[in-house]
Amino acid sequence: MSATGLTRTPAARAREASRVLAALDGPARNAALQAVAGALERRASEVLAANAEDVAGAEGRPPAIVDRLRLDPGRVAGIAAGVLAIADLPDPIGAVLRDFTLENGIRIRKLRVPLGVVLVVFEARPNVAVDAAALCLKSGNACVLRGSRLAARTNAVLVEIVRDSLQASGIPADAVVPVGGGHDALDELLADPATADVVIPRGGEELKKRLLRDSRIPVLAAAGGNCHVYVDASADARDAVAIALNAKTQRPGVCNAAETLLVHRDRPELREEICAALRAAGVELLEGEEAWETEFLDLRMAVRTVDSLDEAIEHVNRYGTGHSEAIVTSDYAAAARFANEVDAAAVYVNASTRFTDGGEYGMGAEIGISTSRLHARGPIGLEELTTTKYVAWGDGQIRG
Repeated sequence: MSATGLTRTPAARAREASRVLAALDGPARNAALQAVAGALERRASEVLAANAEDVAGAEGRPPAIVDRLRLDPGRVAGIAAGVLAIADLPDPIGAVLRDFTLENGIRIRKLRVPLGVVLVVFEARPNVAVDAAALCLKSGNACVLRGSRLAARTNAVLVEIVRDSLQASGIPADAVVPVGGGHDALDELLADPATADVVIPRGGEELKKRLLRDSRIPVLAAAGGNCHVYVDASADARDAVAIALNAKTQRPGVCNAAETLLVHRDRPELREEICAALRAAGVELLEGEEAWETEFLDLRMAVRTVDSLDEAIEHVNRYGTGHSEAIVTSDYAAAARFANEVDAAAVYVNASTRFTDGGEYGMGAEIGISTSRLHARGPIGLEELTTTKYVAWGDGQIRG
């Protein structure tokens, strides 16, 4: 392929734009983000009209999928507010992480720098298009966005708004590049390491597994959550009911919603009280291993009585996906053991799992919740979209 042809590929266009972004100062990137937020507010009716068509086309899909897909004026306003929140955050690029001088007089600084190009593959979550674009822009990265066909109309309008705003701000529109196509087109992107420096899946476990299996680009796995609430023997009853109910029902179709309730055998009356509250909220309760393995993403929940804290920890580590886990207890030692021994990106003591969220953590937004162990774990925000560079200043030193 000729150089001219190459520059027309989405990956090459994004790569060129990433070099421009990396050279921009923080105020220029912030101004572009403010332009994006303003355009989202002005063009909200376009977004909602496109989204209504997507939602109509999703008729018959599971309620959780439709809930993630659907936007309303409040959600669009929330997306715009998230962009402004990201603009207001400290600029991560150029931050000095270490500053030291060798005995020979060479001064070395370890700096935070952009990753380069980020490929985000996401399912029917149109807000991700803007969240990912905004976080990438703030952190000096270009992004390639591959959304699902289910949200195609909404994504197209949102990305158009972002690209128009960038161009109006003097930044290459190709800092945010949409790509489409079916599975074959995605396979082609994943097969080429030049497509991006990292790929982030934002969807369920199947999407994560597919990318980990097929991608030649490093994968920062942000996937689904089989999350648990464990009610310990010493749990406060009122807290236990409120936390379990919120973790399951506040928004059941999201990855940090609880899918399994574990209750210590010494609290059968509390198990009944929590289950009654869940049923009153429309939750179907299930038992057995098949239920324990399932991420329902709707008003269904697995329930199990455990004999001990040890059994609760063993259950969570066996069936959980490493996302968000909670214990309700008045016993500090039990809380400390649960926090230390449960293998998850986020562990909560006497709080709902629903707080695992970039916005709630003060990040403005997130691209997803990483369940990886390398590079980043938990909400993927600005710092997680950077890497480091050592810059050494000398005055003629040579190594003998």
